[in-house]
Amino acid sequence: MTSSLLTPRGRVRTPAADGAVAAGSTAATRILDWRHPDVCALLRRIDVPEDPDPAHRIAALRRAHRWIAAAVRPVYSVRDELPVSEVLRRRRGSCSQRLAVLESVARASGVPTRVRGLLVDGRFWYPRFPRFHRLVPDQVVLAWPEFRLDGPSSDGPSSDGPSPAGRRGAPWLTVSELFGDLGELGEAGGGGFTNAGAETLFEALSRTAVDWDGATACPAGGAACDLSGYVLADLGRFDSRDELFTRHGQTLCGTARLFAEPVMSRRSAGA
Repeated sequence: MTSSLLTPRGRVRTPAADGAVAAGSTAATRILDWRHPDVCALLRRIDVPEDPDPAHRIAALRRAHRWIAAAVRPVYSVRDELPVSEVLRRRRGSCSQRLAVLESVARASGVPTRVRGLLVDGRFWYPRFPRFHRLVPDQVVLAWPEFRLDGPSSDGPSSDGPSPAGRRGAPWLTVSELFGDLGELGEAGGGGFTNAGAETLFEALSRTAVDWDGATACPAGGAACDLSGYVLADLGRFDSRDELFTRHGQTLCGTARLFAEPVMSRRSAGA
């Protein structure tokens, strides 16, 4: 049984109105503080190209993803508002915080980003806390990034893997699709995301489909790629994760974050 005891009181999270549009941005924000020297150093390390070709930009984002996965230790931090520069300084972060690092890299290199707000059932995280279900919040606010890659992308393979299929003329690319078309990823044979063990959502992006809309099915016999059954509400798209969390709040209330963060932010995911 999940719990609502640690979640914000009096906040109503309603689905997005039809037709709501977010243009996205490359601007630095309080969370996505990509002008900070630590973020600029990361850009130099992964060699972000000046070439605006979408295929090259996708390749750079893949390199950034691999660097973040290797260098920023996955933990259960509960502070979604933590600036990216602080995540890099700590060299540890939650899935949400590490996705924010990837967004910052994109914005700093001229790729606009936005986020889709998803209200996810807390039961999705049961495998990670098998003995503490009552402490798992009943609703989790998830910021799922999207990247605007203008122009046609290459249909052929690159040195960093296959380009997402069917993206010609489709400028917005979800973070789920950075490493390929969701259908192809789902058929790759690695199985879906189990939300158990050392692998987090952030790492899973590079090997399997992470589908919140129910459009993908992994081969039978493995974990599901279709995670739509855990989505309680689609909160819509926002120009930044800052706007999402300002409008809908973070998963835990301020008091819970204050007491949980010192412990959870040092606990490795999967431990």
